[in-house]
Amino acid sequence: MNFLGSLKALWESSGFSAITWQQILMIGLSCFLIYLAIVKEFEPLLLLPIAFGMLLTNLPLAGLHKEPIYELVNGHLITKEAGGLFYYLYKGVELDIYPPLIFLGVGAMTDFGPLIANPSSILMGAGAQFGVFFTFICALLMKFTPQEAASIGIIGGADGPTAIYLTTKLAPKLLGPIAVAAYSYMALVPMIQPPIMKALTTEDERKVRMGQLRQVKKIEKIIFPILVTVLVTLLLPSISSLIGMLMLGNLFKESGVVDRLSDTAQNAMINIITIFLGVTVGATAKAEVFLKPQTIMIVLLGMVAFGISTAAGVLIGKIMYKVTGGKVNPLIGSAGVSAVPMAARVSQVVGQQEDPGNFLLMHAMGPNVAGVIGTAVAAGVLLTLFGA
Repeated sequence: MNFLGSLKALWESSGFSAITWQQILMIGLSCFLIYLAIVKEFEPLLLLPIAFGMLLTNLPLAGLHKEPIYELVNGHLITKEAGGLFYYLYKGVELDIYPPLIFLGVGAMTDFGPLIANPSSILMGAGAQFGVFFTFICALLMKFTPQEAASIGIIGGADGPTAIYLTTKLAPKLLGPIAVAAYSYMALVPMIQPPIMKALTTEDERKVRMGQLRQVKKIEKIIFPILVTVLVTLLLPSISSLIGMLMLGNLFKESGVVDRLSDTAQNAMINIITIFLGVTVGATAKAEVFLKPQTIMIVLLGMVAFGISTAAGVLIGKIMYKVTGGKVNPLIGSAGVSAVPMAARVSQVVGQQEDPGNFLLMHAMGPNVAGVIGTAVAAGVLLTLFGA
């Protein structure tokens, strides 16, 4: 083969000869998300691995999704050719392994004390799920199937692992756009929520200072995860793995006798699973799947879901403000979405813009952690109604 022939063969075997304009567009989008993660620090722990997974999956001829080739030899099935990296990593999503393990870590990092101290805050966490069901109806009206509509609606809960868990069971073909939309909106909580919160509240409401929460006893914190696991699993067995792992992680934390397990769940384990889950979710955003009118509709519906969930939480907070004679700051209702603890911090920030001496964080954590349970319950209801 002459020199020119060698160059031609090299070019034809490279990704440059196979790349499409759609893939170039997706690579540009992934670079923009990387910029948001690094420069703007929008939820970088989630957004950076997702964006890089999106980058990798749209590089042609890399073989990262290649399925393994097996061969039967003397009655034994052997691997003739190994599969690509993403083929194996995706099994953690496909087999519902990653989301429950993420919940285990989240549970180990979560303090349910504010919810136990103020049980009424569960109303705001539940109210924030209104966006899930409102958007579910909107998606049905836009000719999505009930399974697809349920998967789109759950974006409103702002809980990435739950969105992934539900979508893999009901509408796996939509996993890419739904997961990217869910995690993107989680990252954009500080930008999306404040305008809605301010539009729905008055200056006097935003200035309300709430009384100090009561001290929660250790025995209450130990009983709580056990009781929630039993009640929710009996009511909705379909989400037993999510609720069970969430509450097991919390029990690790609150028991005080398994510090090593709690530390592992909070740090090493959740960090590893976050990398695997993030990269895998990003890898589902292939150009041929992502660049469709349907994807734009999903992203827009996800925005509607998230906005309605935020608004509904604030409105429940306003009702509680009236009922309690002005003792509840409605801003904490926005924390009813599941983005822990970012949504609670946003409540604090918006409150302190009106009154720098107002500390709402611990009060907002009640609806925030209630939202985690509420979104899982909403997913369980949808899965029970529309699952196979």
